[in-house]
Formats: sequence, C-alpha cells, structure tokens
Amino acid sequence: MWLPQLVDDDQPRYLALADAIAQAIGAGVLKPGDRLPPQRRLAWALGLNPSTAMLAYREAARRHLVSGEVGRGTYVLAGSREASLFLLRQPEEDPARLDLSTNLPVVDPDDHDLENALAGLAEAGELPALQAYPSARALDRGRLAISDWLQQRRGVEVPAGQIQLCAGAQQGLFATLLALCEPGEPILVEALTSPGIKAAARQLRLPLHPVPMDGEGILPDELDRLARASLARVVLLTPCLQNPTGVSMGAQRRADIAEVARRRGLWLIEDDVYGALDDRPPLAQAVPERCVLVSSLSKTVAPGLRLGFIAGPAELLASIDREGQATHWAVASLSLRIASQWLEEGIALRRLDWQREQMRLRWRLASRLLGEPPAHARPAPHRWLIAGTAEPDLSDICRGAGVEVAPAEVFAVGHGAPNAVRLSLTAAAGPAQLKAALERIAARRIAARVDDAQRR
Repeated sequence: MWLPQLVDDDQPRYLALADAIAQAIGAGVLKPGDRLPPQRRLAWALGLNPSTAMLAYREAARRHLVSGEVGRGTYVLAGSREASLFLLRQPEEDPARLDLSTNLPVVDPDDHDLENALAGLAEAGELPALQAYPSARALDRGRLAISDWLQQRRGVEVPAGQIQLCAGAQQGLFATLLALCEPGEPILVEALTSPGIKAAARQLRLPLHPVPMDGEGILPDELDRLARASLARVVLLTPCLQNPTGVSMGAQRRADIAEVARRRGLWLIEDDVYGALDDRPPLAQAVPERCVLVSSLSKTVAPGLRLGFIAGPAELLASIDREGQATHWAVASLSLRIASQWLEEGIALRRLDWQREQMRLRWRLASRLLGEPPAHARPAPHRWLIAGTAEPDLSDICRGAGVEVAPAEVFAVGHGAPNAVRLSLTAAAGPAQLKAALERIAARRIAARVDDAQRR
C-alpha cells in the first residue's frame, strides 16, 4: 500500500496529504491508473481522522490529480494518459521516445493548402474582415458546406438548417450532454470509451454506465437491459472506428441498436469524429429522428481548423443551443472561412483521401509487425493491442521499448480494464519511424514471453 511521508508544517493535514499525492504522481511513484488506498485504511495507517483523508482526496480531485467512482475507488489521473492525452508534448522533449499516446492525423510535409488559402485571402483583401465574429452569411455558408460533406462522405441527408457549428467535436459533445442531461443522470456508454467522453461526463457530473461490447461494438441486448435497469435516457456511442478498439458496427448491428433506441425512448449521441475515414455509414442513418451526430474536420482534414458540427432533429438542436452562445460563437472566422472553401472546392475531400491512404499503409504495417487484428477490425488511425494469456503489462512493454501509448485504464468505464493498449498509428511522423517503434515493441513482447517460459 502506498504510504506517504507527510511534511510537518503549519498547513492543515488534509492539504499536506493532497500535496503528498501530487508529489508522488510527479515523481512517478503513483502511476497512471494506480488505485489509491481506501480513505479509512490510509487514515488509520497515518494516524489521521477519516474525515481528513476524505478532504484530502476531495482536494486531490479538485486539482484533477485523481478521480473517484462509487464502487471502484480512487484512481490517479493527473500525469496519467487520461489527463495528459490532451497535453501535447514537443518532440524535442525526449527525441529517443516516440509518442503514440494521442490520436493525431498524419501531417503531409509537402502540404501547401493552408499557405495557398491564406495567400488567396490576403490578395483578395479578406483578412481584415476575418478578425470579427463570424457573420450570419458565413455561418450559413459553413452549414451548407457541412451538409454537402455529410451527404457525400457519410451518406446522410441533413438540411443546413439542422446543423449547428462549433469549435470541435469535444465542444459539440459537451454542449449536447449539457442540454440533454441533468447532473446525476445516468449515461450509457461503451465499456471502453474515449477519454474526452469520460472527461466531459465528469465535468458535468454525469455517471457513466458501461455497456458490454464485442467485435462490432455494444451488444443490443445489453443496451436494452441497462436502459431498463438504469432508467437512462441518453446513450453516447462511437459506432465507426470506435476509440479505442477501432471496431465499426455492421448494418444489422446498427439496425438492432436503432430498434432498442426507439423501443426504450433513448436519445443517441453519436461521436462520428473518425467516421469519414471509414466506408460504413453512421448510426444516424438508421435512426435519424432520435440521433444527434457530432463530428469535426480534426481527424480527417486538419485539426487546426477547429471546426466541428452537431447535426440532428431541429427541435433537439434548438434545445442544445438556441442562440448559439455555446456553439458557433466559439468558431473562429478564419477557420470557418478556410474550412468552407476547402469543403466547396474539393480540397477537404482530397486531404481526406490522402489521410485514408496513410492510415491504411500504417494499419498494414502494424498488422505485419504486431500480428493480425481481430476479424471484425477495420483499418483505423489507432490499433487496439490486447495482451496474450499471462503476458506482462503491455504498457510497461511499450514504455520499455521507448514508445508512449494509452493504457486500457484510460478508456475503461467500471471494473476490469483489460491488459491492452491503444497505439495511435497516425501520430508517428512517417512510416519508417512507426516501423522502428513497432519492431521494438514486438521484440520486447517476444523477450517477455521467453523470460516467462524460463521462469516456469
């Protein structure tokens, strides 16, 4: 059991304990996903009142160092993957290590699209006007461009009037949850879900209920059972290239989920941020009247554009943000202008096709070096790597190979995170760099198996 040495100073004991937690995390003594001792047990060991330990854990949570869930305990967050996935590191901070922990699209070193767009806007004298808030005309243009994009790339017809623009998919998910849910209301999610979804739910005080999954996503019968048991009204899913597993729902699975949603009166929030990288249509196509589709151009066209969108029934969009204060007022005029132009002129589609080809190339590379993925897996920007029987911790193996990855604990909702990691294949600068990293991981896995066999 972790047992800190408390500094004897003038500050209250609960603050000293909270500081000790922070120092242990910073020193690596407490690692990402580590479970802290139960409050009463730690209080007894340190000679403290249980209420002091309770206040310390509460202070640590306020500092975003830990997170506590009823029935699970308190786990380290700050410095962990769940917290640090959004804290992008500079490559020069540790050139010997390759960071595959964060899902980033591939960057084309020969790309001049942004340079050309800015030069064109400057020549046309449009840059001064783009320092203002987006105009009504610019927003209408953006909605129409997104409407066409959804029809071309996702096979869903959504009128421009049923689209709200926002500054990225994360903001869109947050605004949608804020509108549809009351604090304390249960939300159904995949048993393994994205850190962004977990973070939004935690900020909004929405308890997450995990729905068991198989090779195509959540199980319809389990969704039905949990909807009845929890009385949840909202389910939040990533049906296409799910994060972290990379699985996509087939047509029958989407139809079965849609049937459960209609029968139980569930609102579906679909995180489709990776959807355009896949050929399968979104869940929204199967149940448009009960589904809010949230996505962006970040994973497919350019993350720096910061243009996201929320598409769904008009009455539901009005409840999300009637005046646009929480959505399109956060969109930068310059991003909106460039994104609209790229969508209209086919530049966005060309960039998407290039990104898809890079993704497939890296997926094939990972399949060759790490072994074939499960049967239902499809080419995705990330690879879900599951340990074999009695295999050592995959996070430690990857870290020992000089590769930062995202461990399963970051994505798990509820008990029993598997011995698995997510590798963001498109985060590597190039295939050669990725190949070298995957070879090191494969070699260390083999060495670990040999060591285990010799010990036996």
